[in-house]
Amino acid sequence: MKITKFETFIVPPRWLFLKIETDEGIVGWGEPVIEGKAHTVQAAVDELMDLLIGKDPLRIEDHWQVMYRGGFYRGGSILMSAIAGIDQALWDIKGKYFNAPIYQLLGGACRDSMRVYSWIGGDRPSDVGLAALEKQQQGFTAVKMNATEEMQYIDSYHKVDQVVERIAAIRTETGPNFGIGVDFHGRVHKPMAKVLAKALEPFRLMFIEEPVLPENNEALRDIANHTSTPIATGERMFSRWDFKSLLEDGYVDIIQPDLSHAGGITECKKIFAMAEAYDVAVAPHCPLGPIALAACLQVDATAHNAVIQEQSLGIHYNQGNDLLDYVTDPNVFAYEDGHVKIPQGPGLGITVNEEYVRKMASEAPHRWRNPIWRHKDGSVAEW
Repeated sequence: MKITKFETFIVPPRWLFLKIETDEGIVGWGEPVIEGKAHTVQAAVDELMDLLIGKDPLRIEDHWQVMYRGGFYRGGSILMSAIAGIDQALWDIKGKYFNAPIYQLLGGACRDSMRVYSWIGGDRPSDVGLAALEKQQQGFTAVKMNATEEMQYIDSYHKVDQVVERIAAIRTETGPNFGIGVDFHGRVHKPMAKVLAKALEPFRLMFIEEPVLPENNEALRDIANHTSTPIATGERMFSRWDFKSLLEDGYVDIIQPDLSHAGGITECKKIFAMAEAYDVAVAPHCPLGPIALAACLQVDATAHNAVIQEQSLGIHYNQGNDLLDYVTDPNVFAYEDGHVKIPQGPGLGITVNEEYVRKMASEAPHRWRNPIWRHKDGSVAEW
């Protein structure tokens, strides 16, 4: 079997899909994208695929190593996202070739379903108490929200009080046992992150996420010393080498690699295993489309330390199109009692609605960009 061609599709709301074809008629789908940089990743996919045309798609480990090590300059968000989507598509082909879900080719499942959480609020969260209650009534057992709007290095305690009020509203509406993840989104710098972490301690959160930017991960030591709340980070880390020092330092409790950013199924399976050796949990990042979610669930099925899965249904970024629009059978992601069953079909376990993908790529290709925020003094703020 040989790889014969590939196509990429920029589809709304902010995703990039990849289709790889073979001379035996088996096709694979991947989702190589960085939010806001879809065209850049698309160009990287085009360059990397020069290495794969005419090759046997089943030699996934070798292809991964060639794509990564074959370039003198390597790593980073763009190249690793391009590798990730290609890797997903190759695994999809391999699963279809052997007529088995990918998890069976990774050693088999250690669970039948995966707990999921839902997003509430937005970039500037408000009225989250009732939103969380609505998700609870829909059957979810956990939600995540952005903690705050932009924050200066040293900022007003009024903003801290607003965060506390919002989390208190969720706890009041949903009760003591409902899971709440609070995403600092790297918007908060170390001085205020310590204040926020301590202020949120009484609410017994599921985790606080990216309390500081990943380039400042050394600050997690001081934050960990201010709270017993589990600390999560990792969506902006892209390889096992990025995670190595984070795990060695010992101040993270949950890592969140993204299977469309961190080298795909091949690399993330290795990252998950590294975390298990440090007694660290995994909650993969995935505010993306159905191909990315399917890839996450295939690896989640095989990872003992995978604890909860992000998914994008109803997220505030999904304007116009949502998670289920691009699959022929939306029931593959049916949520029940806060869980989703591991897809059982061959490969990724989903069937992409190619006709609809082509229609949207032709009629409504996106050019999504994240907002640019500024502080009151005019300086650029972290989004």
